[in-house]
Amino acid sequence: MYYVYLIKSVKNPELVYVGYTTNLQERLETHNSGGSVYTASGRPWELVTCLIFTEKFKAIEFEKYLKSHAGRTFTKKHFW
Repeated sequence: MYYVYLIKSVKNPELVYVGYTTNLQERLETHNSGGSVYTASGRPWELVTCLIFTEKFKAIEFEKYLKSHAGRTFTKKHFW
């Protein structure tokens, strides 16, 4: 399975992150332990939502979309 996930900082809810992984639990642990350069300063992080894909290509394309201008507008309206 392939996961596209949205997380936000507990201490600073304005900080949000969209990512892709094949192991969601391990990836969240990495974010919360400071193992990711992009999210180390916002710890701790909480999962907002996760979408599961059976095809890698679709998951990667959806993550790219969510990181685009239109995708950021979509997530702001529906998830944050």
